[in-house]
Amino acid sequence: MFAASPFAIHAWFKALLLAIAALLAFPTALWAQEVDAERERALTRIERAGDDRISVDLFADGAPRAGETWMLALRFTPSAPEWHGYWANPGDAGLGMQLELDLPEGWQAGEALYPVPKRLLIAELMNHIYEGEYAVLVPVKVPADAVIEGIPEVTGIVEYLACTDEICVPQGAAFSAGQAGVLGGDFARWRAEVAPMLDASATFTVTDGALRLGIPLPGSVELSDPHVFIANTQLVDYAPFQNFWRDGDRLVVEIPLSEFGTGEAERVEGILAFDEQTGVRFVAARGEVAVGGERLVVMNSAEGAAPPLWTLILGALVGGLILNIMPCVFPILSLKAISLARAGGGEAEARAEGLAYTAGVVLACVALGGIMLALRAAGEQVGWAFQLQSPGVVIVLLVLATVITLNFAGIFELPSVDTGGGHGRSAFATGLLAAVAATPCTGPFMAAALGAALLLPTPLALLLFAMLGLGLALPFLLIGFVPPLRKMLPKPGAWMETFRRAMAIPMGLTALALIWLTVQLGGRGFGGFALVMLFGIVLALFIVGRLQQAGKMAWPAFGLVVAPFLIFGAFALPYAYAPPSRDLSASLLEPQAFSREALAEARNSGQPVFVWFTADWCVTCKVNESVAIEREATAQAFADAGVVAIVGDWTVRDEEITQFLTEQGAAGVPLYLWYEPGVAEPEQLPQVLTPEMLSERAQKDR
Repeated sequence: MFAASPFAIHAWFKALLLAIAALLAFPTALWAQEVDAERERALTRIERAGDDRISVDLFADGAPRAGETWMLALRFTPSAPEWHGYWANPGDAGLGMQLELDLPEGWQAGEALYPVPKRLLIAELMNHIYEGEYAVLVPVKVPADAVIEGIPEVTGIVEYLACTDEICVPQGAAFSAGQAGVLGGDFARWRAEVAPMLDASATFTVTDGALRLGIPLPGSVELSDPHVFIANTQLVDYAPFQNFWRDGDRLVVEIPLSEFGTGEAERVEGILAFDEQTGVRFVAARGEVAVGGERLVVMNSAEGAAPPLWTLILGALVGGLILNIMPCVFPILSLKAISLARAGGGEAEARAEGLAYTAGVVLACVALGGIMLALRAAGEQVGWAFQLQSPGVVIVLLVLATVITLNFAGIFELPSVDTGGGHGRSAFATGLLAAVAATPCTGPFMAAALGAALLLPTPLALLLFAMLGLGLALPFLLIGFVPPLRKMLPKPGAWMETFRRAMAIPMGLTALALIWLTVQLGGRGFGGFALVMLFGIVLALFIVGRLQQAGKMAWPAFGLVVAPFLIFGAFALPYAYAPPSRDLSASLLEPQAFSREALAEARNSGQPVFVWFTADWCVTCKVNESVAIEREATAQAFADAGVVAIVGDWTVRDEEITQFLTEQGAAGVPLYLWYEPGVAEPEQLPQVLTPEMLSERAQKDR
């Protein structure tokens, strides 16, 4: 053992400290080397790229002051009008600005502040861009104890992207101390162009595949073209519809979630644009957001601006006019033909019939549209022809169709139809029935107008429904008010009775179709009980007819006979209701049942995807399926191209399908979507398919 001197111990301890310091400094040195290497690589990229397409200049808003915020500005100037830059979140394509500033020790650069971006759709990809000259402000927090002598040395590098509609070119620039000292710039204008921060907190929630935002906004703020730019990446889809509701001093927004993201976020940031130039920034925390208030006009980002109102009105009018020749409306033509022939007796009577019929049609269309809008405003996911998804409504239509069939066949007589009085009431009732029966066929001719009606303010939406009714009633109305057209009709006579009996055939076929639909909606047991109730009504009407032929009082007997069957139906039908599941194995395409998860999985497979939405009460859907979808040629073409088929059955109300239809700008079915591999948004196919359309479409993806 030996005793070490204090000097020896000190030397040993010093050596130990130096060794520890060297070990601790080794990773830091490596990290510093890596940072330097990355900076060198960035400078090399910048030198190679340059800023000839969109140049950038750095400005300072005066000299900095200790304890205050010093504002810097990056001014981007395109060399030609076709070049554009990008917002922090560029959207489906592009690249946001990457900025690195070397500031004095203790100085901190804040989040870059941008103007309200614009939307640019290229090949179904939504981009958030800036056209022309624009400036990005960078706030710098200066420490309170900072010693400032003039403009400090600030160096840095910025990388960004310059694009036209056809090409993109990387750009970059390096800032030196001399450039950072450049005073001037139009900071007053640049500050005004930046979207200011909303002084109240917003909330968000994720529900039913959508991001729902509740943004506090005074009701006096005008929203001519609202759109929300979400700063969070891979959170929402950028191209589809955004749904807006104005609820007092609160704005509710729904945006579909991205199928490539998780839908998770601690907070949501973005810009709410009021129009193309003004807006506010917001930060939303997680919380409850309920839909309420009145739906606002929404721009379809995937297609640009919504069609002008006059175009939608004209489309609704023409669509209603075309419905007069559709198969689902043809049985009602019998009622109209008999009324027209009877109205030929006098001009005043003809006008009264035309007005009454038109009033019935328009009132029914407006009422159906108003009920649908009210249900959607209350949070219900319903679409056009929603009443045919209700078994109770279908049974009422079945009873009406059966009663009319028996009346046309001469089994019994209705005084309001066959006597000289009550013509206006009869025509009004006929108009109501025609409008209700026409709703399943509106899809192909009313897609744009009905889709817009779900998004327009309530008064304008009801105007579109009224125009649909006016178009449906227009032929009857013109004949009632234009004598030359009325003179073209055959004169009343014995032919009317023959014609009426002949029209019992299409009305009978309508009743059979409604029986089939009843089974599809509620199951076989439900359909069987409905037939028992219907048998009672038919029996009662036969008895009424016999008593009428004998000249006796008939209608009290009808009540006595039909009452037990109606009571039976009222109690038995609710218990028998059991909606059957769709048998997908019967389809030649071997499709999957629609769900967002199934669609996402199919798209991730890298194969083409065909999605079709149908309903058993949709005549156009069934015609398309028989003509174009359920064909051996289509199935073979799909198999050769590896197409994944998905079907959404909307026969019975389905909230997920209804919401998806709304996102696609569709108010109802049919809807046919084709997803190409690697393309974000689907191609929407026509609502009337030709036999070879799907086969030819599949061959393009082989």
